Amino acid sequence: MLFPSLIQERLAQALLRSGLDIPASFEPSVTAAQDTRFGDYQSNAAMVLAKQLRCNPRETASAIASAFEGGDLCDAPEIAGPGFLNFRLRPAAFSAALAAILTDSRQGVPQASPPRRIVVDFSAPNVAKPMHVGHIRSTIIGDCLARTARFLGHEVTTDNHIGDWGTQFGMILHGWKTLLDAEALEADPVAELLRIYKEINTLCKEDETVRDQCRAELVALQAGDPENLKIWKTCVDLSIAGLGKLYDRLDVSFDHWLGESHYNDRLAPLVEDLIARSVARESEGAICIFFTEHPALAEKPCLIRKADGGFLYATTDLATIDFRIEQWQAEEIWYVVGAPQQLHFQQIFESVRLAAAAGRGPATPPALRHIAHGSILGADRKLMKTRSGDNVQLADVLDEAITRARAVVEEKNPDLPAAEKDEIASIIGIGAVKFAELSQHRMTDYIFSWEKMLALQGDTAPYLQYSSVRIQSIFRKLEGPAPDWTALDPTSFTFQDESETRLLRLLARFAEVVPSVLDDHRPNLLAGYLLELAGAFHAFFAACPVLKAEVSARTSRLALCAATNKVLQTGLGLLGIRVPKRM
Repeated sequence: MLFPSLIQERLAQALLRSGLDIPASFEPSVTAAQDTRFGDYQSNAAMVLAKQLRCNPRETASAIASAFEGGDLCDAPEIAGPGFLNFRLRPAAFSAALAAILTDSRQGVPQASPPRRIVVDFSAPNVAKPMHVGHIRSTIIGDCLARTARFLGHEVTTDNHIGDWGTQFGMILHGWKTLLDAEALEADPVAELLRIYKEINTLCKEDETVRDQCRAELVALQAGDPENLKIWKTCVDLSIAGLGKLYDRLDVSFDHWLGESHYNDRLAPLVEDLIARSVARESEGAICIFFTEHPALAEKPCLIRKADGGFLYATTDLATIDFRIEQWQAEEIWYVVGAPQQLHFQQIFESVRLAAAAGRGPATPPALRHIAHGSILGADRKLMKTRSGDNVQLADVLDEAITRARAVVEEKNPDLPAAEKDEIASIIGIGAVKFAELSQHRMTDYIFSWEKMLALQGDTAPYLQYSSVRIQSIFRKLEGPAPDWTALDPTSFTFQDESETRLLRLLARFAEVVPSVLDDHRPNLLAGYLLELAGAFHAFFAACPVLKAEVSARTSRLALCAATNKVLQTGLGLLGIRVPKRM
């Protein structure tokens, strides 16, 4: 139930009745109140309109307020300051919102209108290399945005555009033939592939002959050599199997794993077509797209074919966009990739625009979004590394999170069965890692801290999970069955304590917060809302008895508890975080 839009409709009607000379293009806006002492929602419509009409804003506000009819939704607006309109919801509106949360599978969140076909490109690790801590942000942010877009009704396709082609395979092929340890490969394929890659990479720097041999292996692969293709396919399969286990732990899945190699056959025709359309041209033997009319890119052409005939990431990305338009009819494509790739995506997006203007693909290409993010830092405020200077592996981060969470579970609930402790530790540990990421603005560089991440108090996933567990325990202690919310009349709810009203206000805002996550692709808005909701619940629980309340208040308070738990679990689910039954 979107209260801002409902109030906005009544405000628009009041404007028509007010006798004011309303411009045809004028649309009033309504936002949540910054200070709920003065109302639940507010609008600056009177001040904006008064400026356009060149009249007194308070007199304009008074005319609007006199013409406003709120019905069961809200009282007539109160005028504050230079002409703000403040709206207070009526109890019937709060009760209706609460009933919607309790009985609606979407908790009152509206469907997107119209829904869009969105491709979300995220995570994208390289084959033959383990995922490291740097992959956390793209993987977790991308998964959250895909979950949220699906929940809102968009048609979402997720694609893990893995790095399964390129110059590194010359080294891996040479290392496979000269250094491979078969037993180590069977025990830990990705670790063994990384070992031989590192060793060959070191040898290449020391010996020009090794570098030439690697280059020859790569040329043979690109030419379709059967042996090298077989080794390459084995490396890809082993890597995907290893990555799949890690994604399973994270509860992250993809509709497709179409790596760079999937587009090889499209690259040469793409370049030739761009040349024929005068979008690209030759420069010093290479083929480039120049952006002469784009001030920021005028001196930064996009290279799509090297002088030696080789293709580049940009070429593959352009071919990938063609495929996503042709096969998936993409209307939007989101790239959840670190901020350092900003120039690359500016070039790609402008290349697509120029190609469309030249008649390539649809006249209106899909909306392309680079959803950039910052970095994860160590305690020294530098990129998080091991003592040896290597990237911290993501698997090690998850293992450590679960181990630390297991110790907390052991301390708080030592009598639980070992298997249940393990499951709870996994839910808490991985949830903590995810929430530490999603509670940040995506462009913020943040310091990785185990202590803050796993705390049961403060801005953490364990705090939110504990809030849900606490509510679940209330219903376990309930004598008899829980109320059937579908059979209750919302008008029977009664709320008198201020803590109840504050919790109701926040529950009603869930329908507003979820769509706002996609406005600027900011999961932290939902994370922050859930923290505020949990805080309001604990304040309510401290002020208002539930199970020992009088009959008249007991059902209403149980409804608040049930709705809070439903919103917490739904919201955490959109963040990709599970909730245990006990902690």
